[in-house]
Amino acid sequence: MRTLARLFTGALLLTSAALLALVAPAAGQDGDDDAGAPAAGGSVDVIEVTGLIDPVVARFVTAALDTAEEEGSVALVLQLDSPGSVLADDRFDELIERLSSSPVVVAAWVGPAGSQAGDEAAELVAAAELSGLAPESRLDTPSGRVSPSVALDRDLVDLADLEAATIGDFIVNIPGVESREIADGDETRREPITRTRFAQLPLAPQLLHTVASPPVAYLLFVLGMALILFELFTAGVGVAGVVGAGSLILGAYGLAVLPTSPVAVALLVVAMFGYGVDVQTGVPRAWTAIATVSFVVGSLLLFGDGVSLSWITLLVGVLGVGVAMLGGMPAMVRTRFSTPTIGREWMLGEEGEARGAVDPDGIVMVRDAPWRARTNRATPIAAGAPVRVAAIDGLVLEVEPLEGAAKDHRERRTAPEDVGGNRS
Repeated sequence: MRTLARLFTGALLLTSAALLALVAPAAGQDGDDDAGAPAAGGSVDVIEVTGLIDPVVARFVTAALDTAEEEGSVALVLQLDSPGSVLADDRFDELIERLSSSPVVVAAWVGPAGSQAGDEAAELVAAAELSGLAPESRLDTPSGRVSPSVALDRDLVDLADLEAATIGDFIVNIPGVESREIADGDETRREPITRTRFAQLPLAPQLLHTVASPPVAYLLFVLGMALILFELFTAGVGVAGVVGAGSLILGAYGLAVLPTSPVAVALLVVAMFGYGVDVQTGVPRAWTAIATVSFVVGSLLLFGDGVSLSWITLLVGVLGVGVAMLGGMPAMVRTRFSTPTIGREWMLGEEGEARGAVDPDGIVMVRDAPWRARTNRATPIAAGAPVRVAAIDGLVLEVEPLEGAAKDHRERRTAPEDVGGNRS
């Protein structure tokens, strides 16, 4: 049991560390200057816009545009790979208006190959002065998702496929960018001479942006609650409690940014409460069934407005919590609060007192120590009545009243005849 509890603890901590590593990728850039800082005047600034467009990304785009205007950059290029936005409508409209009214050329490139501009992200493409789709990229339209060639035929973008195969191919088409021709096998191609700077979100904003993605926010929130519940059944505050609190805070932030259902969040909390009730008893009962149903329903209904969890994320969350609460946690609790049974034979025959009614379960005091107890041979015991320990079953004492205890039929003996010839 102790080995199983250690394995369970280790699995929780390893999962926590992996998730924290996932939500805090290192910030870097492909250019020759520090990340997060737009280029000096006379350059082309390229910023990465990936994932859902949330308040962190909106502030990043706006700050990059402000700096590009102040330093006289030739253009600001949004390198897009986004399924949409979780911004409020008015906040997203403000972002579109800011991009459209800027004196700096704002261009949008959906790339590299295989990227997408879904829903509101497609509106950023439409608002850009120059737009392009890399090969195998996708653009959402009111009539559905279209390929680069179709988008070009419908005049939804200015460049597509080979014309925008790489970010360099796209940049040379921006007004004001100087370029030169270089040999590429039997063909020639153009590359920009104007300095190009690449920037992405710095570390702290990148952390918050990643946390605000649906799968990470869901798993962090669930993991945080599970670790805190785990810590409640251990002595003191350990690593699991600290990691759980951090995960819960980050997950709560992510859920606050995303279109989250308060009812679904309440169901997840109720689920953890229900699991905790039955973990305390050591065996799955009605609360476990209630908690499982609440957890599954809460997970399915957690997000709205086009945001959803993949079946893989749901499977990891539901199965992970189920295995932990039905297997790992009860084993840990039994190991944590168990005491050796060897050498307790001295308790057989010991007398004590019922703290409350024992019918059939209750608490008794034996040598000034409280013990869980059940009645021996279903003989009820009133509160305060003296008791005797008849047997030991694991951590539970089987007790009987000092007087009036039920007798096993095999222990009954025929009483001797009295003087009057009657049997007792």
